[in-house]
Amino acid sequence: MTDKKDRTQPSEETYKAAGVDIEAGNELVRRIVPLAKATSRPGADADLGGFGGLFDLAACHYKDPVLVAANDGVGTKLKVAIESNIHNTVGIDLVAMSVNDLVVQGAEPLFFLDYFASGHLEVEVATRVVAGIAEGCKQAGCALIGGETAEMPGMYADGDYDLAGFAVGAVERDAILPRKDIQSGDVIIGLASSGPHSNGYSLIRRLVAQQNLDWSSLDPTGSNKTLAEALLTPTKIYVKPLLATIKTVKNIKGLVHITGGGFQENLPRILTPELSAHIDLQTWGMPPIFDWLQRAGNMVMTEMLRTFNCGIGMAVVVAPEDVDKLISSLTKQGETCFAIGHITERNIDAVTYSGLKTN
Repeated sequence: MTDKKDRTQPSEETYKAAGVDIEAGNELVRRIVPLAKATSRPGADADLGGFGGLFDLAACHYKDPVLVAANDGVGTKLKVAIESNIHNTVGIDLVAMSVNDLVVQGAEPLFFLDYFASGHLEVEVATRVVAGIAEGCKQAGCALIGGETAEMPGMYADGDYDLAGFAVGAVERDAILPRKDIQSGDVIIGLASSGPHSNGYSLIRRLVAQQNLDWSSLDPTGSNKTLAEALLTPTKIYVKPLLATIKTVKNIKGLVHITGGGFQENLPRILTPELSAHIDLQTWGMPPIFDWLQRAGNMVMTEMLRTFNCGIGMAVVVAPEDVDKLISSLTKQGETCFAIGHITERNIDAVTYSGLKTN
């Protein structure tokens, strides 16, 4: 007779056998501590390891501060990073998507926390991702004060991971944007984007597949990069030049982060129901990557404008007399600016266009 296993005896199971490696998590923390310390700023020393991150708002010397919070992810741009094994830039995207949402309300980003989730923690990959997050924090002037690494077998396919980011900033109560005096005749200034940023990548990936390209293919726009390298250009962080310009140009009335939904969904956020934004599409040249996407998908321009930023990642609303001073300030800080439109009285649509080309 064959012996049967005594099921009444407990098995010697471990968390690692279930797919969660605590020591790998500890090793990741050891690696990212110096990355976080490099983001230290007044109010935070960026020490990790506690149950929560501490920030001393008094060290920032605000008079009457209002806290502003934002959170976001990177979306399916992560699939490009995972499939091409290029992980060092998506952390910048993660920070950018939140801190750009803070600065449009006039807020200075103070600190950032991240959430990294995977089915199996690959320490090298996670370290590269967090290095990008730290770089994004340095570009934004905020401190990386904590985060969470979750290893969840069965929730994610092998090699996959997801990211979420959380940013908190502060603004003086009397400096919150948008202002209430936006009116017909005000000018809209556009700041150039670095590419698609972190929006529209489900469509981008679909178009790449339809064109029978892979991530190692040469960039079809002729940049001498691979397609993956071109599409993984990180989201531009506008925080430092905009905060400096807000101090210089006192009369900035509103800022708009052009993210998912493009012009159509984002510009109305700062307008009253009586106003519209009119955009002249002939005032800037759409970068080559957007031309290629439009051709590859045979997309009408209206679809492009509500899916992608089309080369404009941020918009600024000012009175006509402040335009030259605004452009001068931003140009000195390395930004490329275009006068792309103006505010009008609303007829029907919240956003209208001229120079709209048809396919």
